[in-house]
Amino acid sequence: MAIRPPLLRAGDTIGIVTLGSPLDASVINARIETLRSMGFQVVVGRSVYANTGIVAGSDEERAADLMDMFLNPQVRLILPTRGGTGVAGILPHLDYDVIRNNPKIVTGYSDITVLLNVLYQRADLITLQSLLLIDFNPATPAYSFDQFFLTASTLSAPRLIQNPPEIPMVSIVPGNVTGPVVGGNLTSFVDTLGTPYEIDTEGKILLIEETHEPTNRVYRMLNHLKLAGKFDDCIGIIMGECTRCPISYNTSYEELINDVIVPLGKPLITNVTTAHGAYKAAIPIGAEVNLDSLTNTLTLVEPMVSE
Repeated sequence: MAIRPPLLRAGDTIGIVTLGSPLDASVINARIETLRSMGFQVVVGRSVYANTGIVAGSDEERAADLMDMFLNPQVRLILPTRGGTGVAGILPHLDYDVIRNNPKIVTGYSDITVLLNVLYQRADLITLQSLLLIDFNPATPAYSFDQFFLTASTLSAPRLIQNPPEIPMVSIVPGNVTGPVVGGNLTSFVDTLGTPYEIDTEGKILLIEETHEPTNRVYRMLNHLKLAGKFDDCIGIIMGECTRCPISYNTSYEELINDVIVPLGKPLITNVTTAHGAYKAAIPIGAEVNLDSLTNTLTLVEPMVSE
């Protein structure tokens, strides 16, 4: 049974980790000050400011930072600074039994997608595709903060997962299914295929979003998932945005959905504001969600967090 971490309250302690690519110290410090101005306490991992090229410290160092946060009884939310690349390298160095016995809210997107899904699959922990540390700045829309805190700090459920009013979700393939959501950033979870940390879509609703990838690359990855049986196994599909994805071979992202996803015949809702977009819906990985493309709604059936 999936584990719901304790909810986040005002004044709680947030643990900051860098699990993938490095981030400039001045950006990290500015965002931490924002958290403190909101009334939160902050604990900073030992490798948060590391910069060893592509990643922020060795795999072992970044994994140790994450484990320290799970073992710290004061920490209620683990907040990665950013995604980037390299998160998969920490997976063999995590103690999933310890994580299961010390549940915390873990949030993020981009390459953090890998961690979110593996924590659900290996430690039964419901995680959250939502804000990173970099998003705690004045440019982030109020909608994204509202979504995050509604999910991480309240027991409100069942309730709709909604886009901003001016950006409608679009239902294409009719159907009504309920199950746990998995997935996230396409590039990140496709890279787990053929590894011990391969994404499990059986009986799940599959969430897909992408950024900066030309549509021919997106086409390749969607077909990789298809050949790996991941679309056969899933019960429904949520297509998020493909932000700043260049059109290649005169084929748009929307045309890819029509050509590759629609013929699968799975209940399908598209244009969901997620992750790399300006507006970020908070979608719990591992939580039960109802996808009803007859009424064009996504409903969180159970709270992500516990009292």
